[in-house]
Amino acid sequence: MSAEGAEAWRVWECVLCSYVYDEALGDPDGGISPGTRWEDVPDDWVCPECGARKAEFDMRVVS
Repeated sequence: MSAEGAEAWRVWECVLCSYVYDEALGDPDGGISPGTRWEDVPDDWVCPECGARKAEFDMRVVS
């Protein structure tokens, strides 16, 4: 995002298989549009790689 003060896109990683959910990219194949914030991803969404629940993801620190 280019607006000043806007929150940067975050990245979340599955603790079971290391699949990465990037808010900027979303999961179009899973019905999640690019730009969808993690808190707006439905609770019943699952990892497209291993089927893990949303609760099995941790925010990854990107430097």
